[in-house]
Order: sequence, then structure tokens, then C-alpha cells
Amino acid sequence: MAFQHFTPDQAVPKIKQYCAYQERCHSEVRDKLYSFGLNKVEVEEIISILITENYLNEERFAVHYASGKFRMKQWGKIKIKQSLKYKQVSDYCIKKALKEIDSKEYEKTFQKLSEQKLKTLKSEKNLFIKKRKLQDFLLQKGFENDLVKEAVKNI
Repeated sequence: MAFQHFTPDQAVPKIKQYCAYQERCHSEVRDKLYSFGLNKVEVEEIISILITENYLNEERFAVHYASGKFRMKQWGKIKIKQSLKYKQVSDYCIKKALKEIDSKEYEKTFQKLSEQKLKTLKSEKNLFIKKRKLQDFLLQKGFENDLVKEAVKNI
């Protein structure tokens, strides 16, 4: 990606459009502004403008991100939390986003994924291997250890 150099006045409308297109976290916006060739002071100034004008809201981003990853990719809370941490979202916003996930939906999704995976393991005769494959799959999806242990125990 070639570096484009913009003045802060040129960068503001571009970054507003970038934020309006979809929810963004602070680190994504900061990286984008740096790619415009802006310095630290200019970047922080523009970020504060974006927050003030509600183009950038970390809490809103976290809630949208968490619900999207849960609904579309069927990720568990652990994987969502790790992904948000990677995006440098605050612990407060992560907790708030995870609370927004409906617990009944979460359990239903977990059950559905467990059942689907077990169907693919029908031909596996070795119970130990079957349990291990189910466990690995559910952990990789980001579900909590105690949920996974319970599902594996009930095979």
C-alpha cells in the first residue's frame, strides 16, 4: 500500500467517511490516519474530533463487533474477547459487549454447534478421539472450558 500524504484538513472528511461506512475501533482509525502521513499530534486531534462528533465510539464498536462475530461466525465469548483485546478495545467495553450477547441464544448456538460437530464424527469409533475432536472444535470456536467439558462428558 503506497503512503498517501494528506493535510489534517484533507484527512478529516476521508476518515469520517471511513468511520461512517462501518463501526471502527480506535486502533483501526489511528492506523488509517498514520497511513495518511499524519503525525501523532494531528492523529490524536482528529480522533478527538471523531469522538466528539460521534463518528467513533469504542463501546458501540465493541457491541456491534461482538454481536456480529457471535451471530455470523458463531464465535464463543473467549474468542470474541481475545479479538477485541487484539484491537486494543478497553476492558470496560469488552465486558459491556459480552453482556449484550443473549445467554439463551448463546446456549442454543453452543448446543447446535456441538450437535453438528457430533454428526460429522458419527463414523469415529474411538470414543476418546471423538471426545477430543469435539473438545478441540468447541475450544477453537472460543467457548468456555466448563461448557466444553460438560458437552464432552455427555457423549
